[in-house]
Amino acid sequence: MKKSRSDSHSPQPSFERTVYNLIKAIFFDIDGTLVSFQTHAIPESTKRALCAVREHGVRLFIATGRHRLLIEEGNILEGFPFDGYVTLNGQFCYTTAGEVIHEARIEPADVAGLLARLDEKPSACLLIERDRMYANLIDEHVQRAWSAVKFSTPPLGDVKQALHNNIYQINLFLPQEQEAFYLDAMPHSAATRWSPYFSDIGPSGGSKAVGIEKLAAHFSIPMSDVMAIGDGENDIDMLRAAGIGVAMGNASDAVKRAADYITTDVDHDGIINAFKQFFPFIF
Repeated sequence: MKKSRSDSHSPQPSFERTVYNLIKAIFFDIDGTLVSFQTHAIPESTKRALCAVREHGVRLFIATGRHRLLIEEGNILEGFPFDGYVTLNGQFCYTTAGEVIHEARIEPADVAGLLARLDEKPSACLLIERDRMYANLIDEHVQRAWSAVKFSTPPLGDVKQALHNNIYQINLFLPQEQEAFYLDAMPHSAATRWSPYFSDIGPSGGSKAVGIEKLAAHFSIPMSDVMAIGDGENDIDMLRAAGIGVAMGNASDAVKRAADYITTDVDHDGIINAFKQFFPFIF
């Protein structure tokens, strides 16, 4: 059974330091964890930390809400050789060799329900397929959301094509308090947020936790030997599922409560400071 989390925000682990001997894999969120929202780059200390633990045989993975195209855009990960990728909050997972390990789609009836609500009350949304994405319109919410992470403006497209294609995730660009009107038409789906500007909508039961479990099993790594690091509310399930969950210092209180350990923020060496705790024989 997964251990309970402490309500304390103090970055003091509730386990022995010798636990680092068990860490065989680490899953990283991207935005606000590996990549700074301020510089839009990976801090140099984080690069050193990744290389150091990889040299000691630890497998490294990405666990993000981003689509593959948005991971590749701008070479945000700078070509670092991760072992696999949990994308779209766990809905599409693959190895670095391109082998698909897990995929989950939104129910077609839910897609149809959302599009009907959008006809009734228009709002910006992004429909995400396996190899492409397209928006119904571009408004200030989209522009603010995309500029915050330096994405290119998404292409416009006829969203009715989503009725005939596999949809893995939908981004809905509006304040959280306005979600219910649209989600009520999607009974088999659920929303989560890592940005104030939009929600990620995926199939109910899907999460980064499911994705990391699938990839860990593929590499024969028990979840007790997995560390997960994140800062957004879409990371909560992942932090709870991993043997060790680490929250960044820039995370919300809810994310910190889900973690075993709280490190400093992304712009103040959060990753390497966490590794100094768990890999003292390296750092």
